[in-house]
Amino acid sequence: MTDSNQDGRIPTDYEIAQNAEKRPIDDVVEPFGLDAEDLELIGEHKAKVSFDAIERLRSERSEDGKLVLVTGMTPTPLGEGKTVTTVGLGQAFNRIDRDALIAIREPSLGPVFGVKGGAAGGGYSQVLPMEDINLHFTGDLHALTSAHNLISTMLDNHIKQGNELDIAVNWINWPRAIDMNDRVLRETVVGLGGEVTGVPREDGFILTAASEMMAVLCLADGIEDLKARIGRIIVAYAEDGEPITVDDIGATDAAAILLKDALKPNVVQTIEGTPAFVHGGPFANIAHGTNSLIADEVAAHLSEYLVTEAGFGSDLGAEKFMNIVCRFGEMEPDAVTVVASVRALKYHGQNMWPPNLEQLEDEDVAAVERGLENLDKHVENLRKFGVPVVVALNRFPDDSDAEVEAVLDHCREDLEVRAAESTVFSDGGEGGVDLAEKLVDAAETESSFEPLYDLEMSIKEKIEVVATEIYGADGVEYHSDAETDIERLTEHGFDDVPICMSKTFHSLSDDASRKGVPEDWTLEVNEIYPSAGAGFLVVLTADVLTLPGLPEEPAAANMELQSDGSIDGLF
Repeated sequence: MTDSNQDGRIPTDYEIAQNAEKRPIDDVVEPFGLDAEDLELIGEHKAKVSFDAIERLRSERSEDGKLVLVTGMTPTPLGEGKTVTTVGLGQAFNRIDRDALIAIREPSLGPVFGVKGGAAGGGYSQVLPMEDINLHFTGDLHALTSAHNLISTMLDNHIKQGNELDIAVNWINWPRAIDMNDRVLRETVVGLGGEVTGVPREDGFILTAASEMMAVLCLADGIEDLKARIGRIIVAYAEDGEPITVDDIGATDAAAILLKDALKPNVVQTIEGTPAFVHGGPFANIAHGTNSLIADEVAAHLSEYLVTEAGFGSDLGAEKFMNIVCRFGEMEPDAVTVVASVRALKYHGQNMWPPNLEQLEDEDVAAVERGLENLDKHVENLRKFGVPVVVALNRFPDDSDAEVEAVLDHCREDLEVRAAESTVFSDGGEGGVDLAEKLVDAAETESSFEPLYDLEMSIKEKIEVVATEIYGADGVEYHSDAETDIERLTEHGFDDVPICMSKTFHSLSDDASRKGVPEDWTLEVNEIYPSAGAGFLVVLTADVLTLPGLPEEPAAANMELQSDGSIDGLF
């Protein structure tokens, strides 16, 4: 499918998107069981699914479609192509006469203008309209930012107006939020300026995608559940140690009002016309890392196959999908595909720090083979959940046949796992047909899915299971006030919920510089706090930034708005 421009240059993702023919969104979804009355149109090519339609689908519910989860090996700065694979698979399933939908997360403006750039797939496997999705889209991220900061405002106002709840000013757990990578706002002081301004205290900002409000939105199944989850969010503690919730400061309904439209799932289309639900965007290194449950639910009711994606590598996104999302959504994957690339394997197999990115362009079968241990660990991890695994080798133009064959042979002969080369970036759905057929085969085999730990286990036991079984740590050390956190959380009855590990995505370990499969190390836990609205405990390890900064050369610096309204450099 790859085309060249008249000057011989391969078109950019943006040019491909601009030249793609988009159909009215109601026409796109009509064959799958949604009509115009089920949609709240936002222009011609974007829509939200109405609450009435969601309730109708629930009442008509029969057997849901099969669920395929897309995850990956340990990420590299170059990107391995999980979203491209997800989009391409949706197109590929439809090419082999399997009705398929996809569900992915909404991009955050921080990464869009920072390091990653856009996040809507790429090449001939992307979702449209690409520029809208990467920018303001349907306003969900703005609504979340406003709802989060409304709670912050009402919390500070309560303290200013007499502090009837006896909130400990130095024990406030609710920072402010911004949807932009702005490192100078990580730590701030508010309330300066005298009596008229407020009570001075330390504060800070987190990225909107890292807010518990994002996790709440993505786990809620309707307005009443949304309100219940918002209401039980813990924003501070009183002087006597009792938790202070959003309900306590009277902000629940106001925050829910700001989110009532954001809760409705968004539907758009891929380049080949596959319906795509793009809704919610929690990060997997901080929160649970998948699109909304309500989008998955709608899509699963409508399709024979639903392809959804978990953030970062399987040690983060897939682990949380299995242990958190599947529990809350009462679902289980029928097959998992782990995305790998030759250059990522070479990256992990270079045996140097920092890795030499220029050398990744050269053929190096030996480095590929050394890096296979990282892929092996991810396959091993996924098999522990009892779900069939398929390796998707996302092929790039510089990959040699020898390197590709080394990976595929290893998967088939040594790992005894299904594996397929994928060229969905350059060839669209056609480039994923082999992968889709292997996933159909996998999904139709018997599986015995089970989460990795029981909720009745102690907090420490759950942490240690993930640390040793998934990360490969020798054990866990608890630093700072982590032991005190565990005692307090157990006392308040938070010991019977899933854990959400906050860890670097650059390594299987908690040290970003350690590549491959690190050995002889101990996971260091610094803090544990409740995301009571989401329904899990967040376990902070090492240093994970909840508000990234811009790189030396931000993606924003290379963007240009043309006089006709078109954009260069967004993707």
